[in-house]
Amino acid sequence: MPRSRPCVLILALLLAVAGCAAPAAGEEERPGPVPPAPVAAPSPPPRELPRGGRTIFPQHRVVAFYGTAGTDALGVLGEGTPDEAGERLEEVAAAFATPGRTVLPAMELIVTVANATPGLEGDYSTDITPDAARTYLDAARTRGQLLVLDVQPGTSDFLSAVRVWEPLLREPDVGLALDPEWRMAPGEVPGEVIGGVSAAEVNAVSAWLSAIVTDGDLPQKLFVLHQFTASMITEPEQLATPPGLAVVQHIDGFGAPENKRGKYAQLRRPGQLHPGFKLFYDEDTPTLSPAETLGLSPPPDLVTYQ
Repeated sequence: MPRSRPCVLILALLLAVAGCAAPAAGEEERPGPVPPAPVAAPSPPPRELPRGGRTIFPQHRVVAFYGTAGTDALGVLGEGTPDEAGERLEEVAAAFATPGRTVLPAMELIVTVANATPGLEGDYSTDITPDAARTYLDAARTRGQLLVLDVQPGTSDFLSAVRVWEPLLREPDVGLALDPEWRMAPGEVPGEVIGGVSAAEVNAVSAWLSAIVTDGDLPQKLFVLHQFTASMITEPEQLATPPGLAVVQHIDGFGAPENKRGKYAQLRRPGQLHPGFKLFYDEDTPTLSPAETLGLSPPPDLVTYQ
């Protein structure tokens, strides 16, 4: 009998432990401690334009320098280094500030340049290097400016020409400009005739660019259409304004002020497209002042110096 005592004690201990672990009959089980819910990581803030906001107009008025890399033959942007152009642009753009509307400077860089000869690709145009374009983007970013890629496609169609620049166009502060003067039909040579483009071809490009904005959750992009003759864009009433793009009809004629004002009045489509206006340092006689330019009806949303 003395040997059975340890067994009895062990059995009692097991029963006591079991009694603590399980509730008695008719007694509700008490829930254990609830672990804290995982905290979701905050979503990154939406990318904005260089000087704030997600849309360009009407918060901003864009003032741009136009040209290409390494030469002043095509416009003021190519005078000096990209940094020097950026500094001068800041000074010029400041004169266009108006109450309730900030100035957003931009560099409009011709990245595909039309040529009078076919070139290696046979399309009468040449691309600058991506590194050269990024040098201007770096200079623009240093000062909170936009970069706008200008395309002169020669005998290529616009969509084929702009696809080359997709990596840069996926940046939040890079827009696109199409220059139909240099969109040649087969057999035409840049500089010998004035080119043109259909609204359908433009709409193919704008739809493609709009998808880039949507896919990347990017701020609104500037989409500029240069024009100085009525025939340069056929069926302009069919031009689309897809989401994510600020579509600008940029009226480019040069000469005497009365001629420029007349061209602006003739071609403008303000109920459909944002108005743009170009000023030439050398070809205008004389160059309109900022106050005179803002006196146009309606005042342009984009002003470019060439």
